[in-house]
Amino acid sequence: CREDQELKALSKDLVKNIISRNNQYMLPFSFWGDPEPQDRNSMYEMRSYVLKPGTMIEWGNNWARGINYRKRTAVAGFFSQIGQLYMVHHIWTYKDLLSRKEIREAAWRKPGWDECVAYTVPLIREMRSRWLRPCSFSPIK
Repeated sequence: CREDQELKALSKDLVKNIISRNNQYMLPFSFWGDPEPQDRNSMYEMRSYVLKPGTMIEWGNNWARGINYRKRTAVAGFFSQIGQLYMVHHIWTYKDLLSRKEIREAAWRKPGWDECVAYTVPLIREMRSRWLRPCSFSPIK
């Protein structure tokens, strides 16, 4: 609420420490669906990709097929509408780093996964992976 004095005071104190801030308005890929509330006691990997301009449709078409190889651990897939364009975020859930390794290795053994990767990697300009732990109030903790 804009009238919350405590929030205003906190914001005023925090703004002194902010060097930069970026906002994005993201939409979910239609084939991925919205994130479902869950309580898995899991960790999450957010893989972010900056794509070459003009390749978003090609990326989406390839991932519409590729998601079937990784559906079990898929949480969400988003693309930017406002902010840095040609930005994609995929969020995956894993019990721990060992399960991540095993699940990713299993995907490579499935016929067709390598084709998805072969078609999508050339579309990437930059990528980043972050390992995330949900906050207590998160609906996907």
